[in-house]
Amino acid sequence: MPIRKSSTLTPVEPLGRDVTRTTVVVVIGMIMAILDTTIVSVALDSLARDFHTNIATIQWVTTGYLLALAIVIPISGWGVHRIGAKPLYIGALVIFVAGSALCGMAWSATTLIVFRVLQGFGGGMIMPVGQTLMAQSAGPKKMNRVMAVAGIPTMLGPILGPVLGGLIVTNFSWRWIFYVNVPVGILAIALAVKLLKPSPKDTDHKFDMLGFALLSPGLAFMVYGLSSVNNPGGFMNHTVLYCITIGVVLTALFVLRSFKAPEPLIDMSLFRNRYFSIATICSFIVGASLYGTAFLLPLYYQVARGQSALVAGLMMAPQGIGAALIMRKGALMADKYGARKVVPFGMALLAIGTFAYTQVTVNTSFVLLGVSLFVRGTGLGLAMMPVFAAAFQGLKHDQVPRASTASNIIRQVGGSIGVAILAVVLQAQFHRVLPGFHEGAAAGTVPYWAAVKLADAFGNTFWWSVGLCAVGIIPALFLPTLPSAPVPTDEGPITIVD
Repeated sequence: MPIRKSSTLTPVEPLGRDVTRTTVVVVIGMIMAILDTTIVSVALDSLARDFHTNIATIQWVTTGYLLALAIVIPISGWGVHRIGAKPLYIGALVIFVAGSALCGMAWSATTLIVFRVLQGFGGGMIMPVGQTLMAQSAGPKKMNRVMAVAGIPTMLGPILGPVLGGLIVTNFSWRWIFYVNVPVGILAIALAVKLLKPSPKDTDHKFDMLGFALLSPGLAFMVYGLSSVNNPGGFMNHTVLYCITIGVVLTALFVLRSFKAPEPLIDMSLFRNRYFSIATICSFIVGASLYGTAFLLPLYYQVARGQSALVAGLMMAPQGIGAALIMRKGALMADKYGARKVVPFGMALLAIGTFAYTQVTVNTSFVLLGVSLFVRGTGLGLAMMPVFAAAFQGLKHDQVPRASTASNIIRQVGGSIGVAILAVVLQAQFHRVLPGFHEGAAAGTVPYWAAVKLADAFGNTFWWSVGLCAVGIIPALFLPTLPSAPVPTDEGPITIVD
C-alpha cells in the first residue's frame, strides 16, 4: 500500500541569490580573522628564535591581537550605525590585509607586535560587522540558516588554524602565515565592493570617546604589568606596580564613566542581572583557559619534544575536533536542561583533559596526549555556547546587542590575560629548572637532560591551567537551571549583531 506524504510540511524558502552572495563574502572574511587567532600559535617558537627574544615578549604577538579584538568590538557597533555596514566591512578587510602584509615584513619582535595589533583592529571588526550584513540580508525568517553557515569558520578555525600554520612554518617561512592573507583578503575586498548592497545608516548614535580612551590603555597597562612580573622584584617591581596601578585606576574610571555615559561602550547596568554577571565570569574563565592553554601546547611539543611546527599543529587538532562534534549538542542540552546542568560538567572535562599535561615528560605518549586534548575539546564544546546563551536569559530584546558586545569584550580580555599569566609562569619555570636558559633556543637542539627539565617546567605550568578550569566550575554552579526563554523578536530592521 503506497505511503502518503504529509500535506502539512511547509517547503523551506530558498535563501535567494542576494543572501547567498552576502554569506559567501562574509564567510571568506571570517575565515581569515578566525584562523589568525590560532594559526600563529605554532609559529611562536620560530618567532622567538628568529628575533632572539623570550617567551614574555613573544607572547604579545598573541596577547596584542586578542586585546585589539576586544577593544575594537564596541567601535564596530557604532561604526555600523554611523557609516553603514558595507563600507565599514570593506574598511575592516583593508586594515586586516594591510596589517597582515606588514606582519609578514616585520623586522623585529616590537614591529611584529605593533603590526599584529593593527591586524587585530581589522580582524576584530570583520566578525560583528559581517554578522550584521548577513542579518540585514537574511531577515528574521532565514536568520538561523545563515548564522549556521557563519558558525562553520568558528568550528573549523581551532582545527585548521594550527595545522595550516604548521604546514606553512615547516615548509616555508613563518612570514607566509601572514602573507597568505593578502591574496585572500584582496579577493574578499573585490567581492564585497561588487556584491554587497548598501546598508542603512543611523547617525543619531554617539561614540563614547572618553570611555574608549580610558578602557583601551587601562587594559593594556594591566596586561603589560602582569606580563612583567618576572622582572627582578616580582610584583614589587616598580614597572609592575606602576602599570597594574595605572591599569586598575583607568579601568575603574571607565566603569564610573559608563554609569553616566548616554551610550557607554559597556552597559554596566547589565550586571544587575544575576545570570548575565555569572555567565560573564564563566566567559572570562573560558577565554583565559582556551587561549592560555593554546599558547602553551605548541611550545611544549616544539621546545621540550623537539617536534616540527607541523606535528605541533596536528597534535592541536583533537581539541578542535572534540569541540566541533559536541558544540551543537551541548547547546541543545542547555536549552533542554539549563546551563547549570551542562557547563559545570564541561568545565570539569576541561580540567580532566588538561590534567595529563601536568604529568608530561619527554616520552609521554602522543596517543594519550591526543585523547586528553579531545576530552578537553569536548569540555569546551559543552561550556562555550551554553555560557554565551545563559548571558541573555532574562534580558530584554533591546539589551541583547549591548550584552553581546560586553560578553565578547570580556571573553577576549580573559584570553589575553590568560596568555600573559601562563607566559609569565612558563618563563619562571624555565629559569627555575635551567637558570640562564634562552627561550629562543632552537627546538630540538637542547640535550636530552635539558629537555627532561623543560618538560617538567611545562608540566608545572599546566597545573595553572587545570586550576583555572577547576575555578570555573564554581560560578558555573550558579548559572540558570531552567532552559533559556527565547528573547522576544523585534519586527523592526536588524541593525547590528555584535
